[in-house]
Amino acid sequence: MNTIFIVLPILTLLMFDLGLALKPHDFRLFVERPTSILAGLLGQIIFLPLIAWCVGNLFHLPPLFFLGIMLIACSPGGSSSNVFSMLAGGDVALSVSLTAFSSVITLFTSPAIMDFVTRAVGEGSGFHLPVGNLLVQNLVLMAVPIILGLCLSVYKEPLAKRLHGILKRLAFPCLIFLATVFFLQHRATIIREFPNLGICMTLLILTSMGCGVLLSWVMHLTGREKRTIVIEIGMQNAAQAITVACSPFVFNNEIIAIPAIIYALMMNVILLIYVYVVKRKVVTT
Repeated sequence: MNTIFIVLPILTLLMFDLGLALKPHDFRLFVERPTSILAGLLGQIIFLPLIAWCVGNLFHLPPLFFLGIMLIACSPGGSSSNVFSMLAGGDVALSVSLTAFSSVITLFTSPAIMDFVTRAVGEGSGFHLPVGNLLVQNLVLMAVPIILGLCLSVYKEPLAKRLHGILKRLAFPCLIFLATVFFLQHRATIIREFPNLGICMTLLILTSMGCGVLLSWVMHLTGREKRTIVIEIGMQNAAQAITVACSPFVFNNEIIAIPAIIYALMMNVILLIYVYVVKRKVVTT
C-alpha cells in the first residue's frame, strides 16, 4: 500500500479542520498581543530548525533521517496543540492564533530551509529538492483547505461548528491509523532505529519545550501564555512532514518519514506527561 494515498487525505482533513476552527480575529492577535505571538513564532520558525540541526549533527544522523528531523522542525504547529493547551490550562486563543500563523508562514519558510538542508546534507547522497514542487504542494494541500474552512467558518458558522465537532474526533484515530500502516510497512527499520531515533526525537522535543520556557521568561509572559508557548514549540504537524517525505512530487522516500512517525509517538507521550505535571502543580497551588 502506498502511504501517500493515506497521508494526503489526513493532512487535508487536518488543515480543513484548522480552518473551520479559525476566525478572522485570530489573526488580529498579533496586533493586540504582539509579544506572546512573537515568542511563539520565534520558537517555531527560527529556533526549532536550529535545534533540530544541532540535534541531527549531535546524533550523526544519516542524510535520510537528517532530512526527516529537519522536515519536522520546518512544519507548522500541530492542530492538536490547541487541545493540549486547553488541557494544560493554557491560553487557547493564543494557541489557535499561533497554529494559524505558523501554518501560513511555513508555507514559504519550509521550502527555503529544506532547500538549504538538502544542499548541505542531501545532494551528496543523490537527493535533490524541487523547491517549486514543495511550494505548490504546500499551497494546494495546506493553504487551500485552510481557506475553505475559514470561509465556511465565516459564512456558514453553524455548519462549520458541526463539521469541526466531527472532524476533531476523527483526527487522532486517523493519525493512529497512519502510524499503524507505516509501522507495518517499515517495522524492521523502525524497530532497528527506534533506540537511536527515539532518544533523538525525545531530545528534540524536550529542548524545544525548554526553548519555550526560556522565551517566555525573557519576554515576561504569563503562566498561561508560557504553557501554550511550550506546547506550541514542542508539538509540530508530523502529518505534513510525512506528506513531504512521501510525496512523489518532492522526496518520494518513505524512509525520510520515519523520524516523523517516531516524533509523533514521543511528542504525544511527552506532552501528555507535561499536561499531567502542570495540572497537578496548578491543583496543589
